[in-house]
This record gives sequence, C-alpha cells and structure tokens, in this order.
Amino acid sequence: MTTASHMIHNSNAACCSIPPVQSEYTPQGTFKSVGDFKKVYVTGGPSENAIVCVYDIFGYFPQTQQGADIIASTLKTVVYMPDFFEPNAPFPSENFPPTTEEGKKSLQNFFGGTANPGEAVKKLTAFAQTLKSDGAKKVGAYGFCWGGKVTLSAAGESTPLEAVSIIHPAMLSVGDAEKLTVPLGIYISKDEPVDEYIKILDVIAKKPFATKNDNKYYSNM
Repeated sequence: MTTASHMIHNSNAACCSIPPVQSEYTPQGTFKSVGDFKKVYVTGGPSENAIVCVYDIFGYFPQTQQGADIIASTLKTVVYMPDFFEPNAPFPSENFPPTTEEGKKSLQNFFGGTANPGEAVKKLTAFAQTLKSDGAKKVGAYGFCWGGKVTLSAAGESTPLEAVSIIHPAMLSVGDAEKLTVPLGIYISKDEPVDEYIKILDVIAKKPFATKNDNKYYSNM
C-alpha cells in the first residue's frame, strides 16, 4: 500500500453506501485507442468540438454510456470516455457497498492507488491536450462521483478544458472551486454536503465567467 492510499479518503455517503444501478441499455458507440489510452468509448460526431466523460469507480456501465450517447446526439458532438483505470480493473460492483472493515479498507486503497484523483487529473489533462492537437477546437468534460472530483480538479490554471460539469461529485471541496478558471455546471444530490455546495456557488459567482455557470440541487434524489 502506497503512502497515497493512506491520504485519500472518500467520505461521500452515497458513493460508499448505495449499490450501483443495473441497466439493460446497449451502448451505441465503439471502443478505440486514443492518445495514451488503449481503451476509449467513443460516441457521436463528426464534430469540431469534443466532450470527455470521467466515469465513476465502477468504470464502464451501460447507463454511463447511455448518458454519453444522449449528450453526443443532443449536442451533435463527439463524447470520449477513456478507461482511466487501465491497466487495472474498476472497483467490483459486487463488493459494493463494503460491509466489513476489510471491504472498507479495500475501497479506500482503491482511491489511493488505481483511482488516485491526482493521477487521473494528469491523464485527463493530457487527453484533452491530445484531442486539441488532433483538431478539436474546444474540449469540455463532465464527471460522475469520483469522476466529478477529477474533473473539477482538472479545471484550474492552464487547463486545456473550456468548461466542466460535475454530477453527484465525491470529495466535494470549495478549495477546488477556488482554483477554477473555466465555467462550471454543478449538480449535487441529497447525499453531498450542502454547506460545501453553497460555498462553491458563492466562489464561482465571483468568477469572471459567473454568468456561464449552472447549478441544481437534487434534494430528493
């Protein structure tokens, strides 16, 4: 176990206690090798712009891919969903939520190792830069739960991203929002800390791009 695994703690109630939803959806996109990633779910296009999806700790799931398909179709753009955990596996959904101390330790070790947010931020930044080098004029990103933490953290100074969005984000921190340099869409559920959410709204309201931000609190979800 690395030092990092002692330091990364995801205290999000929903992320650590609610089983993942099952889905029968058949994804419309295909898997390709793009940039440094051997496996990337790609859907939609052609388009001069691109959107990157950062999945949650369960990796590829039909409902996450369905969301990417809907966004690609609605916005007439290309959506890329890289396998941020390669060459390792995502957290096994059958072991979630953890019910034993050993299971909880395994989850936190996962956040410290395979799913280390800092390393994922580097990967997301490099991937967005690759897309721009390949011709994308604008690149945005959105992330779910763990992916929300990664996406927001990647939107600081010198980011190649034009805008970011986070959905029921884990490890929500106003400190991340203070470093934000691009517009943010933030959508929390009843399981995220409302006080931190309000602090973030206050911070982004003072940003030069304040009119481009968006937010909604899903208090009954």
